[in-house]
Amino acid sequence: MATNLAKAARSSGISYQELIAGDAVPARNALALESPFQGGPTSVPVARYTTREFHDLEMKKLWPRVWQMACREEEIPRVGDYSVYEIGNFSIIVVRTAQGIRAHHNVCRHRGRRLCDFDGHAPSFICPFHGFSWNIDGTLRSVTSEWDFPHIDQKNFDLTPVRCETWGGWVFINMDMNAEPLAKFMGDLPAHFAPWRPEDRYVEAHVGKIMNCNWKLCQEAFMEAFHVITTHPQILTGTGDENSQYDAWGNFSRAITPNATPSPHIRSQPSEQELFEAVMMRHLDDPPAPNVPPGMTARAMMAAGARANLQSIIGTDREIADAEVSDSIYYTLFPNFHPWGGYNRIVYRFRPWQDRHDQSLMECYYLSPFKGERPPPAPLHLLGEDQPWTDAAELGLLAKVFTQDTFNLPNVQRGLKAAQFDEVVFARYQETKLRHFHSLLSRWLAD
Repeated sequence: MATNLAKAARSSGISYQELIAGDAVPARNALALESPFQGGPTSVPVARYTTREFHDLEMKKLWPRVWQMACREEEIPRVGDYSVYEIGNFSIIVVRTAQGIRAHHNVCRHRGRRLCDFDGHAPSFICPFHGFSWNIDGTLRSVTSEWDFPHIDQKNFDLTPVRCETWGGWVFINMDMNAEPLAKFMGDLPAHFAPWRPEDRYVEAHVGKIMNCNWKLCQEAFMEAFHVITTHPQILTGTGDENSQYDAWGNFSRAITPNATPSPHIRSQPSEQELFEAVMMRHLDDPPAPNVPPGMTARAMMAAGARANLQSIIGTDREIADAEVSDSIYYTLFPNFHPWGGYNRIVYRFRPWQDRHDQSLMECYYLSPFKGERPPPAPLHLLGEDQPWTDAAELGLLAKVFTQDTFNLPNVQRGLKAAQFDEVVFARYQETKLRHFHSLLSRWLAD
């Protein structure tokens, strides 16, 4: 695999830091940081996406040992509520007990039947096959025909435990009981998100779709803005795709794509009114857009409106920067968790579908602020492989954008399977997050 040794070039357009320095309310804290990633591969083998052998290696060396988001705390609010998280052949029960949230392998210790097939609520876990049962904390409750099992050491017949920790309202699991703590694995990520308080959001929407492509290929389409010029040309007028900033720290990376600023690919400079209408996605049959006042930028006007709407819900003890309500700030925590920063609602998760190397499950959450009592979380709306994203009306305009991505991704998978070359190639800067991800993946699989 080739390695980048030289400093990556940058677009000739305005840099992100230059842009936010001129905002009406400039960004501070994490958004003012830059951390370019100079290491990592500039190409990786095609086999990473196309072979069962590589999938099996991930199932052996990655997924059983790495921290991964399993659910939201609000999805299991009462003692006895549980969620089933699956990755490949592994199945994990995440359950709320009187002592806190716990996790166990979803496997009966008698003959191996899965204890739970779906999310639910239970005072104990009873195997549907022979009736062996366990308390929700994982301790053995009863053995059917106990007289016939004198050889079982009942003090050591608990469910197989899984590490379980929380951050920001999310529940993470790790099947390696000797893994480093979640906080150490995450590094400075919680500090980046502290002002935005993800724990004070609720799941407004949760949509998943079975994708006909490898999970890595799927998530990589959402880790860069490089594809916007060809895949989403309708948003170029108001999206600084090539102006995006890319950073990496430890086990997480970030991209920030500015909005209400034109793409460097646009030849003629749009007016502030055209920028505003582009960002608001105005169409010919829509009511006329408000006029951008003289001396005001579209970016400032958009941010002011979004800020007022947000503060009416959450209030604030600090001034919210334009960038926090305007820009696409998309983080990736290795290997597959993608929370968006600022006050954008989007959170992604990507994983193999069942035990397939050529199919994946892409999930999109809308994590929204609320006023008063927390609304109940939206259940998963699962779309089949042949269903369009637009069947998920709760995603609004984003479903149409996903449709454009969905058109590409199965064709990339098919193309790679037929490729007569050995490696795919990454851009040095605009595909920083991909290079960072594959650098970490190589380390995990080599251990």
